[in-house]
Amino acid sequence: VADAILGNSMFTHFDRPYIAQLAEKAGLYQRALELYDNLSDIKRVAVHTEVLNSEWLIGYFGNLSVGDSLAVLRQMLEHNMAQNLQIVVQAATKYSELLGPQNIIEIFEDLRCSEGLYYYLGSVVNVTEDPAVVFKYIQAAVSTGQLKEVERLVRDNNHYDAEKVKNYLKEASLPDQLPLIIVCDRFDYVHDLVLYLYSNGMAKYIEVYVQQVNPSRLPQVVGALLDVDCDESIVKSLISSTPAQFSIGDLVSEIEKRNRLKILHRWLEAQASNGSQDTGLYNALAKIYIDSNYDPEQFLSSNKFYDPRVVGAYSEKRDPNLAYLAYSQGECDDELLRLTSENGMFKQQARYLIKRRDLGLWAKALTGDDQQPLNQSHRRQLVDQVVSYALPEAEDPEQVSVCVKAFMAASLPQELIELLERIILEPTPFSNNNNLQNLLILTAVKVEPTRVADYISRLSNFDAPDIAEICINNGLHEEAFSIYKRFEVNADAIGVLIDHVGSLDRAYEYAERCDQPEVWSRLGKAQLDGLRIKEAIDSYIRADDAANFAEVIDVATHAGKFDDLVRFLLMARKKVREPAIESELLFAYAKTERLADLEDMLHGPNIAQVQKVGDRCYDEGLFDAARLLFQSVSNWSRLASTLVRLGDYQAAVDCGRKANSTVVWRDVHAACIAEREFRLAQICGLHLIVHAEELESLTRLYESGGHVDELCALIENGLGLERAHMGMFTELAILYCKYRPEQIMDHLKLYWSRINIPKVIRACESAHLWPELVFLYVHYDEFDNAAQTIIAHSADAWEHASFKDIIVKVSNVELYYKALRFYLNEQPLLLNDLLHVMMPRVDHTRVVSMFLKSDNIPLIKKYLVAAQTTNNKSVNEAYNDLLIEEEDFVGLRNSIDNHDNFDGIGLAQRLEKHELLEFRRIAAHLYNQAKRWRQSLNLSKKDKLYKDAMTTARVSGSAEIAEDLLRYFVESGNSACFSACLFTCYDLVRSDVVMELSWRHGLANEAMPYFINLMREYQTKVDHLATEVSELKLKVEKSGGPMPAANAGPNQLLGPAGVNGRLLLGHSGSPAPQPANGTPPMFTPGLGSAHGSTPSMGGL
Repeated sequence: VADAILGNSMFTHFDRPYIAQLAEKAGLYQRALELYDNLSDIKRVAVHTEVLNSEWLIGYFGNLSVGDSLAVLRQMLEHNMAQNLQIVVQAATKYSELLGPQNIIEIFEDLRCSEGLYYYLGSVVNVTEDPAVVFKYIQAAVSTGQLKEVERLVRDNNHYDAEKVKNYLKEASLPDQLPLIIVCDRFDYVHDLVLYLYSNGMAKYIEVYVQQVNPSRLPQVVGALLDVDCDESIVKSLISSTPAQFSIGDLVSEIEKRNRLKILHRWLEAQASNGSQDTGLYNALAKIYIDSNYDPEQFLSSNKFYDPRVVGAYSEKRDPNLAYLAYSQGECDDELLRLTSENGMFKQQARYLIKRRDLGLWAKALTGDDQQPLNQSHRRQLVDQVVSYALPEAEDPEQVSVCVKAFMAASLPQELIELLERIILEPTPFSNNNNLQNLLILTAVKVEPTRVADYISRLSNFDAPDIAEICINNGLHEEAFSIYKRFEVNADAIGVLIDHVGSLDRAYEYAERCDQPEVWSRLGKAQLDGLRIKEAIDSYIRADDAANFAEVIDVATHAGKFDDLVRFLLMARKKVREPAIESELLFAYAKTERLADLEDMLHGPNIAQVQKVGDRCYDEGLFDAARLLFQSVSNWSRLASTLVRLGDYQAAVDCGRKANSTVVWRDVHAACIAEREFRLAQICGLHLIVHAEELESLTRLYESGGHVDELCALIENGLGLERAHMGMFTELAILYCKYRPEQIMDHLKLYWSRINIPKVIRACESAHLWPELVFLYVHYDEFDNAAQTIIAHSADAWEHASFKDIIVKVSNVELYYKALRFYLNEQPLLLNDLLHVMMPRVDHTRVVSMFLKSDNIPLIKKYLVAAQTTNNKSVNEAYNDLLIEEEDFVGLRNSIDNHDNFDGIGLAQRLEKHELLEFRRIAAHLYNQAKRWRQSLNLSKKDKLYKDAMTTARVSGSAEIAEDLLRYFVESGNSACFSACLFTCYDLVRSDVVMELSWRHGLANEAMPYFINLMREYQTKVDHLATEVSELKLKVEKSGGPMPAANAGPNQLLGPAGVNGRLLLGHSGSPAPQPANGTPPMFTPGLGSAHGSTPSMGGL
């Protein structure tokens, strides 16, 4: 029971330490721990893990502080380590981050609990990044013999101190060195590993390492073994037995550092014989052959797998010739140049340069670079070797060519000239070589221009056109002319005279001597460029060459040499059938006024572009020639324009009909207007106005000339056309606005749907045509602008019926009130009619406020009556004020009764001082509505309106008010009103109060009807109660139960006199029901309820 009570937390206010002690004595250790808060008590109870739920106990540590949790864990281990170890480890694992791994480790270490430390750290080591924690775990695993776990951790974990772990594993002397091997391999402690294993006699682990763990570490292992003077046979055996998964280059490098390379000789040759192509392998073999002088020349020249730079650098100090051989085999240019220059091997350098045929390499040798500056003495020796030995030995002309280019690039002109003269001018295998002769002349052109002419006369196997072109580019024009003349290239020769020497006279003489068509053509082109047009045309005619007709036509046309051009074109027409030639011939005939020849040519066969020639003639003002040209091609549009320029307007109109072009009609129309030929102009205009884009320019043309009537007549005639468009109707409306305002309204009424209303609106605004503007705004659905226009220009635009139609369609609410102000100022008698149509849209409060400010409320009385249906406060108050001003109390009473949204109290306060009685009665009525009964009674008593006062008292439902009114009647001696008030307030007054007043003031007769009715009511209730009691008694007798006490309970037949003035009857103390209308019930014989008629009450 105690366990259940504590487990359900039924009590909270009790002595927790005392109950905890009782629970501990009773063996309820879990409840005791829940209640204890003292650490010593908790430590004492927590050690009983054999009876505590382990899951609950582990969760319990979450409620303790860090220090208390650590103390309890320590106590549990000290009490019974074997029993409590598992729970301690689970708790430490769960709250490791909270308690701190170092604190937990310290507990396990203090108690020398390696097993617990191992299990705890095993649960956190995979998620921690603390090197100290990982190291502790390794120590714990080693101490518990978990070597596989140590191996796994050092392989997979990245958060331990490798140096520290390595030293620990070395000191631990593990039976299996694989964890140490893994650590050293991962963190590059291979040298330390080998020294440790070799010095401790564990060489087998070295083999295991390089053969099974990581063969790629063999070079470092071999280097370390050599450092400890390991026997070479062991090293060779290790190398031979290791899989070929290591870098031979690294192995060679490690052994070479220790000058023990020869131990690899046999192994390297074996690898080479097996087909290996490893560069490091052959580098090592080359070094061994060089050191042992084992035919290194043959190996270096035949083998292609070694690195020339490595072997060459190795050989430089041993044998420069071997280094040269290695560098040349690998084309190591920079190294070879450095080697030969440092060792004076310029003959070998020259032969290598000629063989390589590399201009960049030549440049380095002849001019130097940043890495190898130029040495003048070295260059001189190199040049001598090239000229004396290397170049004469060359058999490939390309080698000689590259050498020459290199000399040129190195700015060695004199040496180059001497070299080439020795090769070419003296009997050698290259004396008649085309490339070398070209090079010699080119070199002379650049270095010794004065010797070029001599070379040209002595040499014959060179490329004459190319050399001549180079001479021209270098300013050697006479030498170029000599080359062309010697090889009879006459066209190019005269070209040199024309283009470079600049002598047309020498060119003419040369052309006369040669008398070749191509020479004359070349001369003609030069004369044409020099604007010697007549001489150029003569040269072209002598050459019978029409190929350059386009340029001849262009130059002659610009110079106006049409007579000479005719001669050239007649010759060209015979040679070439080109439309351009015949077209230019037609134009030249037109310019020289040879119309007969022009007409004959048109009638004959031709391929001329007659239309283009006609357009040119038209543009040049040659209208007679243009007329002939346009007639020949039936171009009626251009012909019409031409006839206009010639003044034949009727013929122009006829051509316009044939052309049926807008441009033609526009041109002819403008000409007819200028000549005031309005009949013809109208014919043209009817074809123009059907195009909307032409209408505006046509209108400007007529208006600028003042021909408004003709313009209106033109557009009016065009309205009946099938192609009549909106622009025509719009433009005519704008014209009417400007010039015939009396016709605009009729036009708008007929065609408002076919005009551009915005444009006409702007026109009407400019012309101040306000009725027409309103008409347009209405039909354009711009009702706001229409209303504003009417208001602003009412003298011309206002009409009541139309304004009513417009104002209800506006979207700007402010216009409603602007319209009201407008009518108030100008048409006040029509305000109610306007407000009637605007009523659904206006703000009644704002309307009333506006008319109140202007003191014109009576003007809108009809509107106020209609607006009262909205029950708006402002409307109601304005209307009520108006009725008060008119002294219409009947209307005011109806308004108050039917519309209650107004300040009733304020109105009552105003009316109670009114001089008319009916208005004061309305004030009392308002007080009644506001339930201010006494103010209403005082007002009624003041005016002696006793019936109103009694009605107010009855409506108030207050016994106090009703009895005060009775006392007032008694004090004032008004016995009749006293009796009437008893009747009216029957259900409010108390019987004892009535009896006292009637007895004290001798009003027993006036109060007797009240008492008679009261006694009848009591009697009816008693009879009804007796009937109910009898029925209840019968029911009890039938059921056989005991008879209840008749007077038991709170029900009383009759209370003491004066208690609330009424009989308390009914069941369960509930009062008797009151009549709904507040009048007392009359006694009706034979009936048990009050449904009789109202008593006479003394005649009232």
